[in-house]
Amino acid sequence: MAPMTDGRTSGATISVERVIRYSGTDLDDLCEATESAITEGGGFGWLKPPPRQVLENYWKGVLLVPERRLVVGRLDGVIAGSAQLSRAPRNNEAQAFAGTLTGAFVAPWARRRGIGRGIVLEIESLAREIGLAVLNLDLRDTQRAAIRLYEGLGYMRWGTHPIYARVEERIVPGHYYYKLLENLATP
Repeated sequence: MAPMTDGRTSGATISVERVIRYSGTDLDDLCEATESAITEGGGFGWLKPPPRQVLENYWKGVLLVPERRLVVGRLDGVIAGSAQLSRAPRNNEAQAFAGTLTGAFVAPWARRRGIGRGIVLEIESLAREIGLAVLNLDLRDTQRAAIRLYEGLGYMRWGTHPIYARVEERIVPGHYYYKLLENLATP
């Protein structure tokens, strides 16, 4: 995605890109954005930030998994959010046409600027390029802004799990979505 200017922030530059290796301060920026998102309740599964070395190892590992692709969003060149596209493992030929959008977040200091939308659209573009016909995702009911984003982009909610996650000793429902990227014959 080409860089764009965010009119709400006096010329801040927003960009979205696919990452195959980290350069410069990318890994540090990604860890800081992740910690910030987790602290504000938008971390993909973590409820409190793990030690920095755990985060660094996690993000290094993401780039090593052949079935996983990483997309990041930047605000003025600094990584401010990301998402991953996961393909089915090679032994799951029956679902090779579907991918999962996972681990999506935008740091609180970069929200409401279109970064999340840009990341999701880039994930969709990447999914189409590699021949995927369906994207699946799931998220907690508490992620209201993300729910609005996905539903606004045409993701269809197909189910709700009433006991999806535990957050601060409270059980939270979770929602399951899919989006067709190409027309498929269904029974």
